[in-house]
Amino acid sequence: MGPTFRDKLTEKVRKFNKKHKKLKFLGIAYAMTVLCLYDIGLHFSHNVKRYTCLASILFFFVASSSFTYPEAISLNVSFVSDAAVDSPEGEMLYTSDYFDEGASESDAELAEVVTVDPEIMSTPDSVSSEYEEVTDQQISSEDIDLDNVDDSLTEVEVSDDYKFDVNDWRLILVNKQHPIPENYKFPLGSINSSMLCDERVISPLKSMLKAASDDGIGLVICSPYRDSSRQEGLFARKINYYMEAGLSYMEAYNLSSQAVTVPGSSEHQMGLAFDIVCGDHYELDDDFGETPAGKWLADNSYKYGFVVRYLKGKENITSIEYEPWHFRYVGVEAAKVMHDNNLCLEEFWDNYMHE
Repeated sequence: MGPTFRDKLTEKVRKFNKKHKKLKFLGIAYAMTVLCLYDIGLHFSHNVKRYTCLASILFFFVASSSFTYPEAISLNVSFVSDAAVDSPEGEMLYTSDYFDEGASESDAELAEVVTVDPEIMSTPDSVSSEYEEVTDQQISSEDIDLDNVDDSLTEVEVSDDYKFDVNDWRLILVNKQHPIPENYKFPLGSINSSMLCDERVISPLKSMLKAASDDGIGLVICSPYRDSSRQEGLFARKINYYMEAGLSYMEAYNLSSQAVTVPGSSEHQMGLAFDIVCGDHYELDDDFGETPAGKWLADNSYKYGFVVRYLKGKENITSIEYEPWHFRYVGVEAAKVMHDNNLCLEEFWDNYMHE
């Protein structure tokens, strides 16, 4: 075998140092530098496949993280059409046949809690309240005709062997992980000239309003049925606020999804949810739960089929902050079970809804 590269370099430097004794340190430095670079190059040449794969993975990660996700979850996607079609009987129907397939699936894993500067959360504009955007849609119980409402109250007993139907429209589970079904439709009825909801809920809603009024509680309904444009506008507004406060898009998206329901996954879009406040407390905040109206609703709404949808202490399950003003219609039987056992709808499904 002939001399190696290391042998040739050593001999070359030895001759240089012998000829230039005063520059001996330069020869040694030169030899060390060349040998170091040689060893590094030799290492990479022996592991070229491994580093090529690693470089490809890093490039894919950087490219997908930097450019792909904003397009995948763009708020410019229309989750549901605003269209309403007439049924053969002439009643107005709202259908989700117009959903953009797959558009809402990208939102299903955004229940992660984001750590945010407390100063951001403490400012007036950062509260979870959507009230500023819905004040044009509100109506007091005094403005609703309650003269012909059946205000009789009957306590419902639910036996242990009572079977809840997974296909019951009253019990449909909608959240970030379960968007509104593509084929879901419902009759859209009028609470008054400007406010809409699922027509089948109007009667129990008015019964509850009348019972509250009889007990001296004046309730105010705001933001019943919302179309997709309204829900997307509320969500985009919340994201913009957090981004202006210095958060990244994904941080703002995650935080916003804990305060405003992700479009395509809102119960307001099904006409089954209502934000309810009172004349003395118009803010949609935790304090409403401590008002006489908030306490009356928490104690009595189940008798009419309504429940506080996002309970305190259940945030890790619902992925939504405590909202004592947000009421969802689930039917009297389910509402009693949920009220008596302090269950949110997700827990109710786990315990009572079986194929």
